[in-house]
Amino acid sequence: MKTLHIYLTRQVLASLLMTVMVFTFVLLLGNFLKEILPLLVSGQIGFGVVASAVGLLVPFVWVFALPMGMLTATLLIFGRFSADQEYTAVRASGVSLLSLTTPILLLSLVLCGVSALVNMEIGPRCRVAWTTMRAKLMAQFSMSAMQLPEGRMITDFPNYIFYVGKNRQGNLENVIAFHLKGETNAEYTIRAPRGRLEIDAPNKRLQLFLYDARWISLSGKEAHVANVEVLPIEFAFTQPKKGSGKPQISDMTFSELQAELNDLERRIQLPAPVKDLSPAQLEARMKQWRLWREELVSPVVFQMHRQVAFSFACFGFTLLGIPLGLRVQRRETNIGIAIALLLVAAYYSFVLVGQSLEDHPEYLPHLIVWLPNFLFQGVGAFLLWRANRGI
Repeated sequence: MKTLHIYLTRQVLASLLMTVMVFTFVLLLGNFLKEILPLLVSGQIGFGVVASAVGLLVPFVWVFALPMGMLTATLLIFGRFSADQEYTAVRASGVSLLSLTTPILLLSLVLCGVSALVNMEIGPRCRVAWTTMRAKLMAQFSMSAMQLPEGRMITDFPNYIFYVGKNRQGNLENVIAFHLKGETNAEYTIRAPRGRLEIDAPNKRLQLFLYDARWISLSGKEAHVANVEVLPIEFAFTQPKKGSGKPQISDMTFSELQAELNDLERRIQLPAPVKDLSPAQLEARMKQWRLWREELVSPVVFQMHRQVAFSFACFGFTLLGIPLGLRVQRRETNIGIAIALLLVAAYYSFVLVGQSLEDHPEYLPHLIVWLPNFLFQGVGAFLLWRANRGI
């Protein structure tokens, strides 16, 4: 058994190293060709800067390369193990599949720990450093993007909290504005599918136009809802404070996400009660406030769950890859890679669906990212059990 364990572990580790290197190179190539290569060809940067950029991108792409590499490695090794009749010989010797694959399953759990460290700490920090480097290299900051950066909570304006899904040179998408009476009491919220940000530099004014906006107020006895075709909001122009910008929510570490969530919960408190409210009106107001709160914190909660859920991908892929490799019984590398890519596409499709719904808390996007883990681990455990029984 010890010899078998060492043999299989060595084979899987060698294949894992090779596949992780290949997937890392492929994922890096997309970022490199799109953003770094034009600057390198034009002579604006040197090879030292390119090496630094690649070094910062490697931990970020490992978020995806490690699970993909583990799945491909198990499919390739156990496919060959079965095709060469080695698996038949092992079973004829009275060795069960579970005892044979125990070191591989333990290795996948170790990789889950490595993935957690990369997903929750190292990857986000390197991504922020890469984003900062890219911004300095490109030197294409627009004032609108600096005032309302996308993908983060913006608390720089008095009595307002903003969240902007996308900011394309002042053209905004998925805008949420939360107005606070004082510092913490919620007064009204605005949500708009699109908007436009304009800067009146001579008068030092910032003008925000929200289109097809839905405005909900809780300042009176009854909630007031209005649909506004064009809703203008104006602020005093402020220069961004040097070094005060926060990273995007998707680039935050797990501890930073926790701090962001705690800060939002501290700021968003129940509005001051209005006198003479009936129990029904009070309950309706509480329900509306909870919806506001969930809508604002949903992107942060989603990213926290995504980071943790990603960390278990290696284990689910291993559970599924072992029995599938034994069933396929093919030595060809291209077959194993093709199956791995199909399974990876299925896994990350759930994540993409959850990400597209991150600002719609009613659909529970933070739970959608857990579905592929439960699905892959459940199906993998069932297939492994059947294979162990020889079914």
